[in-house]
Amino acid sequence: MSVPLYQAKAEFFRMLGHPVRIRVLELLQDGPMPVRQLRAAIEVEPPSLSQQLAVLRRSGIVSSQREGSTVVYALAGGDVADLLQAARRILTEMLAGQNELLAELRDAEVSAR
Repeated sequence: MSVPLYQAKAEFFRMLGHPVRIRVLELLQDGPMPVRQLRAAIEVEPPSLSQQLAVLRRSGIVSSQREGSTVVYALAGGDVADLLQAARRILTEMLAGQNELLAELRDAEVSAR
């Protein structure tokens, strides 16, 4: 039995729903990065980072390649970077709307005095 598309999408977004995973994806937008560099940029314990990298790797969103004793991670495709940029635009619009609402509330408060 196949999974409905909306359910597959929900699982995809749930997989993205961890701050460390999002940060890894943001960092990898600039190109492949060794795990030690990821660890330095994301201040989490090594086991936690390894666990999150494994989730991303299993999902196929990132790839890994061993270069000697170093493991280098990369985005599996450019669409992930596009998705992160779209999320940034959406968040910017949402926050701008909240700022406008906050300004209106403050103006109404001043007028009521």
